[in-house]
Amino acid sequence: MAQNTQVTKTVRDESKCARASSLNLPVSSRQSTEIGRYLRFHSVTFATRFLEDVIAMRKPVPYRRHVFDLGHKPGIGPGRFPQKAAREFLRVIKNAEKNAQFKGLNTQSLKIVKLISNKASIPPMAGRHRHAGRRTHIEVEVMEMKTSAGSSKVNIAAKGSSAGSKKSTSSSASSTSSSKKSASSEGAQ
Repeated sequence: MAQNTQVTKTVRDESKCARASSLNLPVSSRQSTEIGRYLRFHSVTFATRFLEDVIAMRKPVPYRRHVFDLGHKPGIGPGRFPQKAAREFLRVIKNAEKNAQFKGLNTQSLKIVKLISNKASIPPMAGRHRHAGRRTHIEVEVMEMKTSAGSSKVNIAAKGSSAGSKKSTSSSASSTSSSKKSASSEGAQ
């Protein structure tokens, strides 16, 4: 017997989302899975900076699933530098960012909310050895998030001004209480 299970789908505001996808890319599905797992739910600026570092072989991608016979890298454990897959991810993420800019979204506050890499169909090959080519589909969805950086700067500025002038706030509090007393005494006369 099959159990009744309900699938819940998250509803996103389509006016704040932008998508980009690329089909039949000649990159490894395993490498794409690891890159996607690491970059999902990060900001677009972090993702572009990270992918550029992977291409330049400055930062490795940490591997969590496909780790058999995989060397460790300093500070992260098992990892690699999948440059070809990183180039394709960078291209698709920049494309999604341009789509968001075309929609009028703030490109500084974009967050990757959906990053999927699927194994594509293997094309038929002619010849004696029939080597199977690697194919991967990549889909990216970015969403504009609320920026609280401006409000935090205001709060920091307010805290700095109030901390520097504690004497002025205490003197202003005493002056308001004395003005209330004088107003109540005038009302009594």
